[in-house]
Amino acid sequence: MKTWIKRSLMGFTGVAIAVGSLAACGTRHHERGPMSPEKITEVRGKVVNRITSKLDLNAEQQQKLNVLADKVQAQRLAMIGQTTNPRAEMQALVSGDKFDRARALHLLDEKTRAVQVSSPEVINALADFYDSLNPTQQGEVRERLQKRRGWFARG
Repeated sequence: MKTWIKRSLMGFTGVAIAVGSLAACGTRHHERGPMSPEKITEVRGKVVNRITSKLDLNAEQQQKLNVLADKVQAQRLAMIGQTTNPRAEMQALVSGDKFDRARALHLLDEKTRAVQVSSPEVINALADFYDSLNPTQQGEVRERLQKRRGWFARG
């Protein structure tokens, strides 16, 4: 096989995996369908409360954390887009005898555009939150990231 064909196939495979992952991650409760707005608000509140508790945030820091949570939630909604069933969109790409390349590229472009548009706001909100932390709190964030357990791990 020629080098350019191999590279093209590898690139396409990477893109397909990325789009599939994004679509599959659009909802975490596959059996019950996408999370309702009430459930998203509930989970968001639990996350904010847990981070506030773990880092012992003051009111200003908690307000910046809430802004960050709002930006992340908006980015998530932009990534999901107008679809009610991301999995069905991915299945539609392979439903025929030929892979729907045009639709796959359109989906990829749509998701990429959503990330490009909203990422600067998310980065700025994250920077504002992190910069508002004192050195001890920043150390705790770095320590948790190094453990790779994340904020939601038990213990």
